[in-house]
Amino acid sequence: MAEAEAAQLKEEGNQHFQRQDYKAATKSYSQALKLTKDKALLATLYRNRAACGLKMESYAQAASDASRAIDINSADIKALYRRCQALEHLGKLDQAFKDVQRCATLEPRNQNFQETLRRLNTSIQEQLRVQFSTDSRVQTMFEILLNENSEADKREKAANNLIVLGREEAGAERIFQSNGVGLLLQLMDTKKPELVRAAVRTLSGMCSGHRARATAILHTVRIDRLCSLMATENDEMSLAVCNLLQAIIDSLSGEDKREHRGKEEALVLDTKKDLKQITSHLLDMLVSKKVSGQGRDQALNLLNKNVPRKDLSIHDNSRTIYVVDNGLRKILKVVGQVPDLPSCLPLTDNTRMLASILINKLYDDLRCDPERDHFRKICEEYITGKFDPQDMDKNVNAIQTVSGILQGPFDLGNQLLGMKGVMEMMVALCGSEREADQLVAVEALIHASTKLSRATFIITNGVSLLKQIYKTTKNEKIKIRTLVGLCKLGSAGGSDYGLRQFAEGSTEKLAKQCRKWLCNTAIDTRTRRWAVEGLAYLTLDADVKDDFVQDIPALQAMFELAKTSDKTILYSVANTLVNCTNSYDVKEVVPELVQLAKFSKQHVPEEHPKDKKDFVDMRVKRLLKAGVISALACMVKADSAILTDQTKELLARVFLALCDNPKDRGTIVAQGGGKALIPLALEGTDVGKVKAAHGLAKIAAVSNPDIAFPGERVYEVVRPLVSLLDTQRDGLQNYEALLGLTNLSGRSDKLRQKIFKEKALPDIENYMFENHDQLRQAATECMCNMVMNKEVQERFLADGNDRLKLVVLLCGEEDDKLQNAAAGALAMLTAAHKKLCLKMTQVTTQWLEILQRLCLHDQLSVQHRGLVIAYNLLSADAELARKLVESELLEILTVVGKQEPDEKRATVVQTARECLIKCMDYGFIKPVS
Repeated sequence: MAEAEAAQLKEEGNQHFQRQDYKAATKSYSQALKLTKDKALLATLYRNRAACGLKMESYAQAASDASRAIDINSADIKALYRRCQALEHLGKLDQAFKDVQRCATLEPRNQNFQETLRRLNTSIQEQLRVQFSTDSRVQTMFEILLNENSEADKREKAANNLIVLGREEAGAERIFQSNGVGLLLQLMDTKKPELVRAAVRTLSGMCSGHRARATAILHTVRIDRLCSLMATENDEMSLAVCNLLQAIIDSLSGEDKREHRGKEEALVLDTKKDLKQITSHLLDMLVSKKVSGQGRDQALNLLNKNVPRKDLSIHDNSRTIYVVDNGLRKILKVVGQVPDLPSCLPLTDNTRMLASILINKLYDDLRCDPERDHFRKICEEYITGKFDPQDMDKNVNAIQTVSGILQGPFDLGNQLLGMKGVMEMMVALCGSEREADQLVAVEALIHASTKLSRATFIITNGVSLLKQIYKTTKNEKIKIRTLVGLCKLGSAGGSDYGLRQFAEGSTEKLAKQCRKWLCNTAIDTRTRRWAVEGLAYLTLDADVKDDFVQDIPALQAMFELAKTSDKTILYSVANTLVNCTNSYDVKEVVPELVQLAKFSKQHVPEEHPKDKKDFVDMRVKRLLKAGVISALACMVKADSAILTDQTKELLARVFLALCDNPKDRGTIVAQGGGKALIPLALEGTDVGKVKAAHGLAKIAAVSNPDIAFPGERVYEVVRPLVSLLDTQRDGLQNYEALLGLTNLSGRSDKLRQKIFKEKALPDIENYMFENHDQLRQAATECMCNMVMNKEVQERFLADGNDRLKLVVLLCGEEDDKLQNAAAGALAMLTAAHKKLCLKMTQVTTQWLEILQRLCLHDQLSVQHRGLVIAYNLLSADAELARKLVESELLEILTVVGKQEPDEKRATVVQTARECLIKCMDYGFIKPVS
């Protein structure tokens, strides 16, 4: 019984295989293998399952199954050849060559085996040539680099070649096998910055995607040595070492998913110890006075990127717990640094913000209240431990720490504000004679006033305190900061015209003062940044934003600040631009609810007259003219944790608003906006990615992809556009994504292949069924381009689907544009495969009527496509041609073919005549003399 069932399962597997359902076939063969002991049947089943593995690109499994078949029957020629194919894909060319050699011995006249022999022989020779040439190249490069008498340009060229070689798998392996790591250490020992950087960058390439090599390099070079290199004042060196450590972390943690063919990796022991050691050294760097500001920033960037979980569905947050227990106090020390005090660690403009973001990410990564309570207690103990009546510097550090936490997890910061002595100390520092004390206190007050409903002290005392400081201080730095605090408190009503906190005209006065400070280059950058912070709140007022976009010098001053090395300004600039373009979410006003609210005397949000579309469009024009795109492109490129997901979402919103008018899209592309949108569409919040993808769709729909997304970038655009083909997205997003994909799919087969691999075809087909005319038309136009791809054509050829029927029926619709697209698709399909010509006549009884209507169409492009389809059907099969000649189609062709071909109708008339010539060739009609 078992043997009979196994044989039946084998037949089922064969049927699945013929239908190209390889998963189901594999399942049937696997079940059969468990039921039989018959050696001949076992060999067949293993051989068949190997064929499935090849089709599904599971080459290791295919090679294994073929080997089992060969173990049963060493002369199984099919199994030998399948193992050869699998081994070739796995990069094991020498083993594949032996298998096909055996096949050729068994069947010497088989041309397929002979061709494979020749191909593999050529590949092996090329591999050997590359291997030996790589060895000699590596040796030569090191000789040039380690020779002090080498010419400078030769050394530079050798260093660059070594870096490139390290990025290639074959080159990295040869360097590693040729004692390359030892030689690279010698380069690092030279202490010459350009050689050390070259060595570090080469090591980065060697570590990428290879856990065994990364582990060996980490242990050989040593983490303390890398950290000391990253701690230097040299920005380029610090960044290069940061990239190397990131490559090592990615390889050890499995974040680098690159697939390597060729030799299998060596067995690597548990990497958690190495990762913990790297984290520990990075935490030590944070509080070391020997570390430069740039080095501290890179350590914080690495911690931000690698410690908190990227996906909260992963249960393990042990790395975060380790950092909280062993490094939170060190991070708090960085947050509490005051640049104006002599005891301050070396910092950059970004250091404290990076530390605040890290605290926020760590706090968000905690899973339960006990973990959060433990986190809070560490913060409380650290801050209270700083309070000292005898040492004002320590008190300032304590308030600065609270201020930093308020920029991170605000809930935690708000709890710390309620601690005994904190608010009193802030008030005391406001009255201090030292500028540093006042600056810290005012900044803390500003950050504390973020959530008015929670900071009750600020509501009752903040405004009067800030106003008093603003009136009495003569220090511009403090004046600007107090003004920002007032701006923040005054913007509580948001964009609601009816909830103004200040008297009429006050916000305009505050904004004017902010713009004045922003344009004053005599004021230091750190202070001018606060002017942008103030505008980020004040521009919620439509009068303020309208005045601001008309002040071109102020706009350009803000854009220049956004391009500086100080990245703490990114969020404020992004917020200001969101306000100016009205790209924030606005709740839909339901008239019935408004009436109800008025009846119950509830407040109803009012729209400012200057927030209407005409004003918004004018502001967008002015921003584009002032050069907003180059500023946005520069902001997106910021390789820093300060470019948070929330900031990326704001930038995506601005881009989408700027792309709204098709006439502006050329300007956006010319200034690099297309390239800048790609990273925003791939990373960030879900909302941000959708907004950026929609912006990309708008650009891709009307621009030349080669100009908008030059080089390989165009392939990165496909995935965001496909993500918009979702029922959860609105109709406009679906429509513009389809237009973008249509434009891309018309460029090259490589792009069509990419769209197919991103599994967009089922979604495109679904929209071809839509009731919405424009969506259906856009989807059909996209399919018209996609059918040029062979794999798409195979979908139409497959039995058991209605794809061809849908296209034929769409040719019979009333909409000219829809008919044109469907007829184009059908013309290409019938030209590519004779089988589809015959299939077309079977899918619907209306096919001939639809074809005749196409050939008589008023629009020449549709008529031409109809005639091409007729020609394809006539060429496909004599019987089918006879059926067409016997119908009214012959009369239609004759009428069209007899017309005088003017300039517009030339192609139509010529195609009709070619159809008639084809009928004459068959002998169905005779020429008239």
